[in-house]
Amino acid sequence: MSKQPLRVGIAGISGRVGQLLVEEVQAAGAVLSGGTARNPATVSTVPEGVPVFADLADLAAISDVIIDFTHAETAIAHAKAVAAHGTAWVLGTTGLSPEQSKAVRDAAEKCVVVHAANFSAGVTLVSRLALMMGQALPAETYDAEIVEMHHRQKVDAPSGTALALGESVAQGRGVALADVRESGRDGHTGPRKTGAIGFAALRGGQIVGEHEVLFTSADEQITISHRAFNRRIFATGAVRAAQWGVAQPAGYYGMEDVLGLPPL
Repeated sequence: MSKQPLRVGIAGISGRVGQLLVEEVQAAGAVLSGGTARNPATVSTVPEGVPVFADLADLAAISDVIIDFTHAETAIAHAKAVAAHGTAWVLGTTGLSPEQSKAVRDAAEKCVVVHAANFSAGVTLVSRLALMMGQALPAETYDAEIVEMHHRQKVDAPSGTALALGESVAQGRGVALADVRESGRDGHTGPRKTGAIGFAALRGGQIVGEHEVLFTSADEQITISHRAFNRRIFATGAVRAAQWGVAQPAGYYGMEDVLGLPPL
């Protein structure tokens, strides 16, 4: 008996990343099972015959996996929908509240959830290096700063990826990011606090995404950087995560799992 092709649904199929996902799903030889949009009747950018729903539950019912780059406010409803159908869920939404994060974790008890702030393989590796450097370089002598720049339309700062990199540094240092985070310095701030993890957010033009993690002591500086040239890297990584995720047991996973990185 021949193996059935993977059925992939795309939440927010009419968005910029949604359109790239359509192309990447088809390039991977998977079946585009459908999508969701706020106003399905107005969507004209999907291939002929592909259904578009307003409710993710309808899409989850006909899909093996859902790729979701929508908004934090949809997380709870989407978590319930994928859990009810046992549909794998590749989630790229950031900025989740504690309640929304709990809903995502609860869904992972019933289905596969691959959640990442950034599905780029390069960013995933930078995050791992940031954690290792946080472990190896003492906070008392190495100041950690994260600088990011994005297109002028981006509405949140720091970016979800920047915060995830900060979380990696904090994890390496054995502290909570919320306790040491410094953002938006302005005016007479006084000397830098020892152990702080600083963030600077730049906006301009149509830059897809640039991130730098800097560790600076009195004697040296180590910089890890990543530049995204095209949003397609997020779609490519998400489809890779979808293909990997459907073969896993129910649980909560990240891109480090998809890439097969060893645990630290």
